Amino acid sequence: MSTLAIVGTVKGGFLLRSDDRRHWDVEGPLFKGWKVTAAERTAAGDYLVATASDVYGPSLHRSRDLSQWQQVEGSPAYAEGSDRKLNQVWRLFTAGDTFYAGVDEAGLFRSVDGGETWQPVTALNDHRTREAWFPGAGGLCAHGLLVDPQNPQRIWCGISAVGVFRSDDGGDTWHAKNDGVQVIIEDEKHKDIGFCVHGLVADPDDANRIWRQDHTGMYRTYDGGEQWERIESGLSSRFGFPIAIDPKTLALFAVPLESDEYRSPVDGSLAVYRSTDHGDSWQRTQEGLPQQHFYAGVLRAALATDAQDPCGVYFGTTSGTVHVSANAGESWDTLPVTLPRVLSVSVFDE
Repeated sequence: MSTLAIVGTVKGGFLLRSDDRRHWDVEGPLFKGWKVTAAERTAAGDYLVATASDVYGPSLHRSRDLSQWQQVEGSPAYAEGSDRKLNQVWRLFTAGDTFYAGVDEAGLFRSVDGGETWQPVTALNDHRTREAWFPGAGGLCAHGLLVDPQNPQRIWCGISAVGVFRSDDGGDTWHAKNDGVQVIIEDEKHKDIGFCVHGLVADPDDANRIWRQDHTGMYRTYDGGEQWERIESGLSSRFGFPIAIDPKTLALFAVPLESDEYRSPVDGSLAVYRSTDHGDSWQRTQEGLPQQHFYAGVLRAALATDAQDPCGVYFGTTSGTVHVSANAGESWDTLPVTLPRVLSVSVFDE
């Protein structure tokens, strides 16, 4: 089986291909000079890539073969005359025939025609708490998206620095789900927001079990977000951005950083932490990773897994290095490339 990783950076996208997950061919850059912020594959087999330009703004592009690209004319956009500006697409997520896009300035868009046209999810975008939403350091961004595979009417959306919202009726109504999470800045009027979720993953067989890397720590819920609990035993730091899951074994992967103020690996030693007991405890995995004098971070969309056995784990750093494990984190290879600052990593079987 061939593996494809689409690595999005601040200066273009790069294609990494391998037949054994150890020896890699590198192609690119695609969209040279543009940010590549997200990638996903449609049910029909096309690839969608999100780009953003400081001059021309954001857009989506479609390709069947990853060589010929066509801009999607109906890319997500706020209505003309809106006081909101769409700066970039943070996340593309497919749930059957339905596509979702989380964007900055924070909002959610949906497509039911394979990504050709997009409509705003108005009930979330105009939520009763909207007046009190405020950005984190990365902007006011909707980036964490989950859909219950057994009941696509249930949707979760994480927004920085606002919190997690859940809809149980296909997006018609939304409720904040942040009880048990430490607040960042408490709003005087809306006590259910003011949280900064960094990453979300869910059990593919039980959507009520969700793990959450937050600005204030690592959390878990067993009831779809009604109540969250801390799960930080063994982590070198509670602060970090990405979280990923092995869809078969449910092993979890996270990359702690020293602190909010100093967003680098603890003690300059790059490590990925893995949990094989649903977050009850975490163990450091580091074999093959830089062990000293490494001070780059890993952003929230820059860690991904595949569904092979054993699981492959992939991440890129803010200094442009790319690291791969073909054995669920037991050991790591550093690829012989130095890319621009890595924004996103998406992995597909070819």
